[in-house]
Amino acid sequence: MNRRHFLHQLTGAASALTLGQAAAGRSPYFMGFDDLMNHRIADVRYTEVQLTWPRFVGKNARRDIHGYGPKVTVCTLTTDQGAKGWGLPNGRRSDEVIAYVKGKRIADLFRPDVGVTDPRALAFDVPLHDLAGVILNQPVYQLLGQQQPRPNAARPILTKCYSGMIYFDELEPKAGPVQTLANGMDTILENCASDYKLGYRQFKLKIGRGNMWMPKDAGLQRDIDVTKLVAKTFPDCEILVDANDGYTVDSTIAYLKGIGDIPLFWMEEPFAETVADYRKLRTWTRVNTPKILLADGEYNPDQTLLRDLCEQKLIDVHITDIMGYGFTPWRKLMPDLIKMGIQASPHAFGEVLKTNYTAHLTGGLGNTVTIEGVPCTSDDIDFGNYKIVGGQLVPSPAPGFGMKLLKTA
Repeated sequence: MNRRHFLHQLTGAASALTLGQAAAGRSPYFMGFDDLMNHRIADVRYTEVQLTWPRFVGKNARRDIHGYGPKVTVCTLTTDQGAKGWGLPNGRRSDEVIAYVKGKRIADLFRPDVGVTDPRALAFDVPLHDLAGVILNQPVYQLLGQQQPRPNAARPILTKCYSGMIYFDELEPKAGPVQTLANGMDTILENCASDYKLGYRQFKLKIGRGNMWMPKDAGLQRDIDVTKLVAKTFPDCEILVDANDGYTVDSTIAYLKGIGDIPLFWMEEPFAETVADYRKLRTWTRVNTPKILLADGEYNPDQTLLRDLCEQKLIDVHITDIMGYGFTPWRKLMPDLIKMGIQASPHAFGEVLKTNYTAHLTGGLGNTVTIEGVPCTSDDIDFGNYKIVGGQLVPSPAPGFGMKLLKTA
């Protein structure tokens, strides 16, 4: 997305909202204004936390082994009243930006009904949402306007949640002193079974083995075989697939023909997106697999092209990363997607923090068809009261994003 264009839109949207409220005879001051005015940012600190996946994660169509989990940088904001909010920052640490926000009142940087209102504070988009929730004693989804139902009520906020952790697991060497033989297909089923026990009822399978790791025809056939095997073994689960741009439009159609009557929930990033290729694929799917959702926008997204694909109804689900795009920009984008009839599922792989941020975005704004789940543990973080119930994710009802940073800077 063009940053200057977004910042112009952000400032204009906030101004228009205030003017609109005044014109309607309502106070432009939002609920909690006094509370946020009474807190100034006194300290900004960064630290690294280790996230650990429950197993080794291997290759996809475009990238080699992923390992056991990333080490990520998080940022904590502390106010002069002692309130703390934290989360993943946008971009690298900037001493200039830190100096700029220090001493600022929270209400000068953030509004619950808009998000971040000062463009220079976008680096602290998620920490500011968390901090505002802590100060106002509200979960983020409530800041976004979702008053009821609460997660702990009789009708909890529920959104489908898939395991995004099923990679080319059968291609990795077996563990042991002599690593010569590949794991085999049983490993994929074991990993699906592990995630099933965690509550997931959707599996996203990586496909595109023929892009780098196998001969094209053999790789395509393996993709087909894996999909059929998982669908047969877990008949009560929905299957999503992700080619990471490892197919062409023709091999995408060949794959869909190959899996026969298996009802895929979605096909993600089959190829580097173009209007012409998506039009060809859409023409085929409308006749042969009309229920499948086409999802795109994760890798190096061209937001202008994505909007064109959305407006022409050539894709169904917008999946730009929750942090790569930004939490406040996603708040602005969601109503536009609703108007276009396009659903959302912000990319969240790698960090369960992003999964939980998406759960609150979804809880507040809706229009999310499923959430990317990342099974994960950490000695540095208490992930809070997030639950998978019947394959659906319930966000924490605690203030902010409902997570605690255990590691200090």
